[in-house]
Amino acid sequence: MARPSPSRWSRLLLLAVALGASFPGEMANHCKRAQVKSCTECIRVDRECAYCTDEMFKDRRCNTQAELLAAGCRWESLVVMESSFEITEDTQINTNLQRSQVSPQGLRVRLRPGEEQHFEMKVFEPEKSPMDLYILMDFSNSMSDDLDNLKQMGERLAQVLKTLTDDYTIGFGKFVDKVSVPQTDMRPEKLKEPWPNSDPPFSFKNVISLTNNLDEFRNKLLGERISGNLDAPEGGFDAILQVAVCTRDIGWRPDSTHVLVFSTESAFHYEADGANVLAGILSRNDEACHLDSSGTYTQYKTQDYPSVPTLVRLLGKHNIIPIFAVTNYSYSYYEKLHTYFPVSSLGVLQEDSSNIVDLLQEAFQLIRSNLDIRALESPRGLRTEVTSAMFQKTDTGSFHIKRGIPGTYQVQLRAMEAVDGTHVCQMGEEDRKGTIHLKPSFSDGLWMDAGIICDVCPCELQKEELSARCNYHGDFMCGHCVCSEGWSGKTCSCSTGSLSDIKPCLREGEDKPCSGRGECQCGHCICYGEGRYEGPFCEYDNFQCPRASGVLCNDRGRCSMGQCACEPGWTGLSCDCPLSNATCIDSSGGICNGRGYCECGRCHCNQQSLYTDTICEINYSAIRLGLCEDLRSCVQCQAWGTGEKKGRMCEECSFKVKMVDELKTAEEVVEHCSFRDEEDDCTYSYTVEGDGAPGPNSTVLVHKKKDCPPRSFWWLIPLLLFLLLLLALLLLLCWKYCACCKACLALLPCCNQGHMVGFKEDHYMLRENLMASDHLDTPMLRSGNLKGRDMVRWKITNNVQRPGFASHASSTNPTELVPYGLSLRLARLCTENLLKPDTRECNQLRQEVEENLNEVYRQITDSHKLQQTKFRQQPNAGKKQDHTIVDTVLMAPRSAKQALLKLTEKHVEQGSFHELKVAPGYYTITADQDARGMVEFQEGVELVDVRVPLFIRPEDDDEKQLLVEAIDVPMGTATLGRRLVNITIIKEQASGVVSFEKAEYAVSGGDQVARIPVVRRILDNGKSQVSYRTQDNTAQGNRDYIPAEGDLLFQPGETWKELQVKLLELQEMDSLLRGRQTRRFHIQLTNPKFGARLGQPHSATVTIGDPDELDRNFTSQTLASFPHHGDLGAPQNPNAKAAGSRKIHFNWLPPPGKPAGYRVKYWIQGDPESEAHLLDSKVPSAELTNLYPYCDYEMKVCAYGPQGEGPYSSLVSCRTHQEVPSEPGRLAFNVVSSTVTQLSWAEPAETNGEITAYEVCYGLVNEDNRPIGPMKKVLVDSPKKRTLLIENLRESQPYRYTVKARNGAGWGPEREAIINLATQPKRPMSIPIIPDIPIVDAQCGEDYESFLMYSDDVLRSPAGSQRPSVSDDTEHLVNGRMDFAFPGSANSLNRMTVANAAYGTHLSPHLPHRVLSTSSTLTRDYHSLTRTENSHSATLPRDYSTLSSVSSHNPRLAAGVPNTPTRLVFSALGPTSLKVSWQEPQCEQVLQGYSVEYQLLSGGELYHLNIPNPSQTSVVVEDLLPNHSYVFRVRAQSAEGWGPEREGVITIESQVHPQSPLCPLPGSTFTLSTPSAPGPLVFTALSPDSLQLSWERPRRPDGNILGYLVTCEMAHGGEPATTFLVDGDSPESRLTVPGLSENVPYKFKVQAKTTEGYGPEREGIITIESQDGGPFPQLGSHAGLFQHSLPGEYSSITTTHTSTTEPFLLDGLSLGTQRLEAGGSLTRHVTQEFVSRTLTTSGTLSTQVDQQFFQT
Repeated sequence: MARPSPSRWSRLLLLAVALGASFPGEMANHCKRAQVKSCTECIRVDRECAYCTDEMFKDRRCNTQAELLAAGCRWESLVVMESSFEITEDTQINTNLQRSQVSPQGLRVRLRPGEEQHFEMKVFEPEKSPMDLYILMDFSNSMSDDLDNLKQMGERLAQVLKTLTDDYTIGFGKFVDKVSVPQTDMRPEKLKEPWPNSDPPFSFKNVISLTNNLDEFRNKLLGERISGNLDAPEGGFDAILQVAVCTRDIGWRPDSTHVLVFSTESAFHYEADGANVLAGILSRNDEACHLDSSGTYTQYKTQDYPSVPTLVRLLGKHNIIPIFAVTNYSYSYYEKLHTYFPVSSLGVLQEDSSNIVDLLQEAFQLIRSNLDIRALESPRGLRTEVTSAMFQKTDTGSFHIKRGIPGTYQVQLRAMEAVDGTHVCQMGEEDRKGTIHLKPSFSDGLWMDAGIICDVCPCELQKEELSARCNYHGDFMCGHCVCSEGWSGKTCSCSTGSLSDIKPCLREGEDKPCSGRGECQCGHCICYGEGRYEGPFCEYDNFQCPRASGVLCNDRGRCSMGQCACEPGWTGLSCDCPLSNATCIDSSGGICNGRGYCECGRCHCNQQSLYTDTICEINYSAIRLGLCEDLRSCVQCQAWGTGEKKGRMCEECSFKVKMVDELKTAEEVVEHCSFRDEEDDCTYSYTVEGDGAPGPNSTVLVHKKKDCPPRSFWWLIPLLLFLLLLLALLLLLCWKYCACCKACLALLPCCNQGHMVGFKEDHYMLRENLMASDHLDTPMLRSGNLKGRDMVRWKITNNVQRPGFASHASSTNPTELVPYGLSLRLARLCTENLLKPDTRECNQLRQEVEENLNEVYRQITDSHKLQQTKFRQQPNAGKKQDHTIVDTVLMAPRSAKQALLKLTEKHVEQGSFHELKVAPGYYTITADQDARGMVEFQEGVELVDVRVPLFIRPEDDDEKQLLVEAIDVPMGTATLGRRLVNITIIKEQASGVVSFEKAEYAVSGGDQVARIPVVRRILDNGKSQVSYRTQDNTAQGNRDYIPAEGDLLFQPGETWKELQVKLLELQEMDSLLRGRQTRRFHIQLTNPKFGARLGQPHSATVTIGDPDELDRNFTSQTLASFPHHGDLGAPQNPNAKAAGSRKIHFNWLPPPGKPAGYRVKYWIQGDPESEAHLLDSKVPSAELTNLYPYCDYEMKVCAYGPQGEGPYSSLVSCRTHQEVPSEPGRLAFNVVSSTVTQLSWAEPAETNGEITAYEVCYGLVNEDNRPIGPMKKVLVDSPKKRTLLIENLRESQPYRYTVKARNGAGWGPEREAIINLATQPKRPMSIPIIPDIPIVDAQCGEDYESFLMYSDDVLRSPAGSQRPSVSDDTEHLVNGRMDFAFPGSANSLNRMTVANAAYGTHLSPHLPHRVLSTSSTLTRDYHSLTRTENSHSATLPRDYSTLSSVSSHNPRLAAGVPNTPTRLVFSALGPTSLKVSWQEPQCEQVLQGYSVEYQLLSGGELYHLNIPNPSQTSVVVEDLLPNHSYVFRVRAQSAEGWGPEREGVITIESQVHPQSPLCPLPGSTFTLSTPSAPGPLVFTALSPDSLQLSWERPRRPDGNILGYLVTCEMAHGGEPATTFLVDGDSPESRLTVPGLSENVPYKFKVQAKTTEGYGPEREGIITIESQDGGPFPQLGSHAGLFQHSLPGEYSSITTTHTSTTEPFLLDGLSLGTQRLEAGGSLTRHVTQEFVSRTLTTSGTLSTQVDQQFFQT
């Protein structure tokens, strides 16, 4: 706290002025706006705020320093907070010392709220520094071979350390897990020896403290034995924490590099991970050392595992760098974990740890080049950031350094103004002050004594209590009185409880005291408005000062006492006049060009003129443009006494004229002017000299003589005019009627000698099968003189080889509506956006064009509105080829063609259609058999294309003729040269016409095959071929029918073929969900070959329905085919386009005939047509409204008239646009502990599109449920991950949680819940590590702003509870857990397309009856699941799958033969090339290479690639055929021979050229298509040696699923793989696998076999864990497996709404009757075990269960 010194006063004032000029009013408003009552409150508002203690100061005392000084406060009366920075310890770095060093080592800093301090820090890391290496190893039984190898490699490890440093120590520790249930077998014999020749179980033990005696290390290590536990994850986190904090016991040295090697092959437990059912009871880890004298961890029973953030913080605090050496089995867990440590390393151990030394050597080199600098123990109010210009920062936040040289780092220390909405000075002292340890990875670091200045003003400590200056009614403090209660006024002289005289407060002439703007207290006005009103009578309103441009005081001053107090550099009533003349400086550096003076920042010119600018500079270009005209009237009146200013107005002229005999030439003067005098028709001239701006003393020179026409020859003018008109008439007659005269006139220069236009060619021959469009650009040439414009009208006539064809067609029905094509050239340039139909610019222009053209063409009787409007450019159109051409269609009667032509020509000539501007000289009107148009040759243009339509029709002759004719030249002087062009279009001579017999076929749903006939009409006896392909409509491939495509080949003489499509039986689930809807699919004929041609119809619709329904449809179709429709046909070209999320625009072309209206039928795709909506329309378009967002609709339309309805058009599908989703479903809280919760939510009930992300917000709330501080946001960008684990919440504090969803339309509304974890049950059902659940830390500081980690896979298989473990796909998490509803959330019913439910039992030795309620989905009769002792055969449910074989698919491979390559991966490089990759297979010998074979799936040539390099595991294959399926096979070779092959099927889908299906379109997209993997693998343990495996069908089968191939093998090898072939295709398939071994991890792979081949694998690893020697039920998420005598055969019959009762015996204890209930709903749940938990699900409330698990 200090006052500014006088020496700094000038600089401070200048700085304040500069800041005020740059940021007007910003800081002042900020300080003045704060409602403060004291000096201390003022200076805490902002670092720029100051307080004035001057007793005589009258203005507001809290303001910025500059404002207070400008208002008159003395500098010695200012009170401000001043920061300080002091380095307390700074020993320079000595690079000769071989240890890590930092400079400086200590400093003291005090900052004001919001202030920053920058300084530099140097860190030195030597080339070789002391190193402490501690090896922490997993001692579970599975690591026995790893321990043996570690005992043998001590010498090699020492050699590696010697290469890094000359001073090292090495230590060793071991860990297993907590010695408690359920991690450890608590039976006495197992506690003594869990495995043969093993030590008792333990949590962590420090075996060898850090020592440099390598012999001692090796000898102690040789005596170690392995131990064991039960579950797969280990308690390594407990061990890591003890190694970090027990520095004395471990032996860490202060100046050495600390390296921790963590070796394991298992995953890890972490805080409240749910794997330990007692974790909710255990207290949080206290982060203290708890090792006894033998080095054993003692608090494993009372404290929980540490969390990931805790380990990151503690390892950084103690300079410990972790190296994770893990096996491939657990690599995925640690791959994500190690990224949260700023400096760490991760390596893959071999199964026996034989490569650990090589791994450590590589890790040492990596970590030595990285340095992390972290701020530890930082108060909440301070933030630290470290950057470096020398070294690059890595993704983890560490720096990539170079050892041996000091590195310089820039440190920014910032004091926060507020934290979570609370001002920093209102927080506790521990949040404002503290010692921050800025610590590099390898050294002790910098200690910063930092704090935030929140002191009290000194003047408040020196107050005068009950001061005489305050009339003894208040305290005098900081320059003013602070009145006691009941007193007010500046000197506390007014009692607030007494009445006061208002007369002193009345202003003269007013009747209200204080002008009605304040209160009269003790004869003085106390103004309202917190400073708005001022003055002794509150007469001044500080909002009513003069304004400039509507801004108070021009924002360059403040309003005080009704006047603007301007800032320095500004003046004027509204502070709008700058004192600087910078705005008056001209281009030469002078002021106002010497022609005026500068006032208020503006030039005031001595002589105002239209030609002077704002700085009095003459604009000569403007002078020349209008000077003659401006001077004309004054010259005329002064020189001749004529003109509009003659008389007195002439005196107003600012210049004088001078009559001269001769004028100077135009080159010698500024302007030479000539005008005709209206009074005598004589021309007078004058000149302007000088600068062109005549002033009062300027003179204009005028020629004395006027130039007048001779008066005696005026009578000749009428005669000359008459003769000229007569001559023009004669020439016109000669031109019109005399060919000879016309030829002679054409030779004259004025008549454009040799000027002629005509077509370039006279004949074109086209082949229809090679044509790319339905028009032809026919070039027209102009020769001779190219000056001037010529317009040429043309016409084209179709089918001229058939005389009278066009006239006959036009006379058939004059009132019939026909489409007229209309093309116009708009008077605007074409842009790229206009060529894209969905752009905003295109839509706006389309609307403008249609509105104006409709306004013009409504004159045509019975015409309809325009449709199909689009835009293009016309190449070779002369100088206007970049203009926009609009093409549109107008429906009008056939008889209106001439009227339409005349109306179009009229408006084209005028250049506008209503308000639409068009370029004259271009139009095209196309009727059904002819077209007319006009083209324009601009000046200098030689060639123009005439775009003529070709009238391509299916009924055209094999060779048809079209005639193009140039009619005339309505504008211009050119003559017509070549007038006619003949166009011949030849159809390819067809050997046969192939088509369907009819357009619609109906088949019964009970038929197995739909038989569709295809016929050929033979024209030339030869073979013909066409391709066919099915296409989904309401029927879906692989659900209602098997998709088919292929070729039909007609041999010579064949006229009939049958196309067969296999139909599928409708499943029960489909029957319920889809009802009795009509199912349809289409068959298309395409790609005719060998001279074939497609006839009509070449597309057929197949309807699958019930026989009764088909009979009704047949009857109605028969009646519909009768000729009561009159002439009405089906509407043509139906087109639908979404106009929003709830609207579709549907249009079509009218059919032949004269319909009275149209009837539109539309319905949701998939619904039966009987539920369709009907809509009437009088025009050929309709708006479908009130639709569902993002929903597929089908629609069709028919015309109707007096005779009835006509046939319906073809079906059209359209999807509405997306709309924001509704709020997510229920929020479920799985409370893990009082500080950890798992939040999950359901998908929105109305997704209204495809959900792309969720946003979760959470934050503290007060007792009124109002937020305290900002809420934290987490973006879950995977829509399948609808769950989030939140750690480190504050205990006993309520939080508000919100979740909202996003789709393509944006964010939807949020679902909200408020919950206090402390009020919820401490321990719910135990949860496993759930696949890919994001975990966030609620207490994270600046170092943790995103997800801390992801758990990756389920670690084990629960069995006793029948609870499944899911291998992946988190969208199925509902199968693996129950959802609990708490206040603020709601349960919802999930609709899932699965057709079964998993059931389980709860084993309890104390409950005679136990009822668990589950829900099932339309569960069928499962029949029986039988098992015969000592047999591998099994019977599966009949309705799901059939087990073909349960045997070894391949015999045991010979020794040294490589296994099957894994992970066959395809990557598309282009439409005809891809990259094939695979993983190296297991092999006991060295691989010699690979073999890759591939061929078309349909057969053909087999291609073979040899890869002799065994390290090459990928190959690029090119020259593949697009849209063709290939099968690839890869196998490996060793010296012993070839191994089995891995097979995969792939298709590269891309767009191809229509005429060449094997040629991809350049630039088109390409995608890979392959069968997707089956759904997630769900494991359910049945017994200690058997389990049940289930999975869902692939989402994209890419073919008909024939069955599944299931492979089972030990995860670590040892036995050959066993394969199972499961036949059938069901929504979910199941397989029971017997003959397994307990406590052995197994790897299962499932892949679908389709008609296209085998798809990719779905993989899962599972372990059935149990114990020998008796019963041992597991709890929580563990396998409740036991060994007991089971009958030789057992069966389980489960049906819908059926209960099964069967007693179980467990070592003599009667477990009672297990009751299993199934309810019918559309939700699948799985029962789960729990401990001390009230469980509510499916409407059944079960009681709380407390059990004693072990009795000794």
